[in-house]
Amino acid sequence: MGSGCVSDNAAIRSSQPGRYGVAGPVRVSLQPAATGTVWNLQGAADNSAFVVRATSLWGVETLPAPHRVVSSATHRLMWVGPRSWLVFSLSPHAPADPAMQPGFLDSRNQLNAAGGALFDVSASRVGWTLRGPRALDLLASGCPLDLHHSVFTPDSCAQSLFGHVAALYHRHADGDFTLYVARSFADDVWSALCASAAQYGYEVLPAAR
Repeated sequence: MGSGCVSDNAAIRSSQPGRYGVAGPVRVSLQPAATGTVWNLQGAADNSAFVVRATSLWGVETLPAPHRVVSSATHRLMWVGPRSWLVFSLSPHAPADPAMQPGFLDSRNQLNAAGGALFDVSASRVGWTLRGPRALDLLASGCPLDLHHSVFTPDSCAQSLFGHVAALYHRHADGDFTLYVARSFADDVWSALCASAAQYGYEVLPAAR
């Protein structure tokens, strides 16, 4: 459990579920995100054969426009560049080996034939979902973007920084945020999040499933 003491640096950097930081109401919740299988989809948005194949594979009506996210019952697609999207499986229990992931090889071959490409990037990022009345303040402590809901609307995404680390931000339809960073910087970003959250009183929740 959390110590409730801001000065206990070891405690406030703990990833164990519990209550941390100053005493009082919990104002921020941090939860490791379930990234599951993640693919990088690449192709031209004006290539109709590619778009038809990609949207049919993942059950969405259209590929996300710049800085937008679209979802189906099984996948979430996130724009990350003019010819690039991330495709998140909403099933967190997919095999780690791309060749063993249901549909990966067939999907890749179909997209290649339509002028696109598909790469497995499941191991490249980690993420945390933030919610609560001080979640926006916590992110603002390390991010130069304006994340206010009037600007960074639900189902928006953007690449920026958290501190000095490249980060990908997603605002969910319910107003929660998920922050993704390269796995190699996960410990540094987690420590920074916890140190900033301690002033508000925060909780670490079990990893999403």
